[in-house]
Amino acid sequence: MSAVSTRRSPTAPSTGEPTPGTTLPPVLPGWRGLLAHPRLMHHHRLVATVLAGNLALLGYGASAGWWAGPNGVPALGAAALANVALAVLVRQQYVINLLFRLATWAPVSWPLRVRASLAKVYHFGGLHVGAALAGTAWFLGQLSAMTVHGGPGGTAALLTAYAVAVLLLGMVATALPPVRSAHHDLFERVHRFGGWAALALLWAQTALVAGSPADLAGTPQAWILAVLTVSVALPWLRLRRVAVEVVRPSSHVALVHFDHGVTPFPGSSTPVSRSPLRQWHSFANVPAPGRGGFRLAVSRAGDWTGQFIDDAPEQVWIRGIPTAGVANIETLFRRVVYVATGSGIGPVLPHLLAGHVPARLVWAARRHRETFGDELVAEILASSADAVLWDTDRDGKPDMLALAYRAYVEFDAEAVICISNRRLTWQVVHGLERRGIPAYGAIWDS
Repeated sequence: MSAVSTRRSPTAPSTGEPTPGTTLPPVLPGWRGLLAHPRLMHHHRLVATVLAGNLALLGYGASAGWWAGPNGVPALGAAALANVALAVLVRQQYVINLLFRLATWAPVSWPLRVRASLAKVYHFGGLHVGAALAGTAWFLGQLSAMTVHGGPGGTAALLTAYAVAVLLLGMVATALPPVRSAHHDLFERVHRFGGWAALALLWAQTALVAGSPADLAGTPQAWILAVLTVSVALPWLRLRRVAVEVVRPSSHVALVHFDHGVTPFPGSSTPVSRSPLRQWHSFANVPAPGRGGFRLAVSRAGDWTGQFIDDAPEQVWIRGIPTAGVANIETLFRRVVYVATGSGIGPVLPHLLAGHVPARLVWAARRHRETFGDELVAEILASSADAVLWDTDRDGKPDMLALAYRAYVEFDAEAVICISNRRLTWQVVHGLERRGIPAYGAIWDS
């Protein structure tokens, strides 16, 4: 299959070149164009907002004498724990789903500029990053004060604090983008086991400072730690091993079928593992309307996915609840364009099948039918007959930004949602945003 073009016919070829009137508009001038720069995206703005709020607190506390002498130890600890709580809770699956639900309650009658801003809800990771950095800094400040002035709990509490500091610094270091990208398995293990250990040590430190179980129960720190413990434990309390059926349309893709009594909402994701204490990978859920169960599309993109395809399991581990993803923002718009490459069709397909919002698809992949199977391609064309399917093996790599803009104009869409690799996602999303077009895609935040 070459390109499957627009409204005229699902089999008519498309060159991918902009039609008259669909040439890319110029980049926005002045501050509007500047705000569309990747360095100033909403994720980074949230990081900066959290850090600025903590700096304001630091300044106000300094003028009020909060941090001075031995009395500064508990104040510094409170600030540290508040930030750690924000960092943990904003990543909780129930909280994520709540944030998406609140943001997408806005009706399409609201001004597009307001809805376009609400659709940036998936940048909530900026709160996590900012709070984690600030919490670590506050904790190091408390550790310094404890070292100089001492404090409740004595030497045992001080040694516990040093251990927590080492763990927090290790998590921050492995979350740095270059380290996380090059050593993702290390990042995942340090955050999982280091996070659990840090939580246990914070309980120990709080108990040492309180002095007795009765005093511990009466401290705000204990209640905050209790909430964090429940938050961390909830997904693992829903850990289960389920049977799967794996179909391989090609050596590049595996379609994983689940039918264990759960039908997730379209566009949500499920974390999957073959060994629950090691690697976890999240994939978009693809429920079929009117049928139970769901599918996942696993594309060869590394050692784990390659092994999954070559040695398909009969059972896998899943945990937690289906969690909203970036494409769930579609209901904020009257009409959307989906841009996908390769297995990026996985997160898009459930929205096309559900049909909650009129949508047009632009999908670039290598030999669609041979790679993903006739059945899946037929489903796509049945739900989006005017889709543009670009065969990169036959026609080469297209200009995805031009194709996205062309579909946006022809379909009279309000937004573009791109599901692809990092480079192409940024090319399409920021290429459109710099021209004043609402565009969305994964940001690979921490």
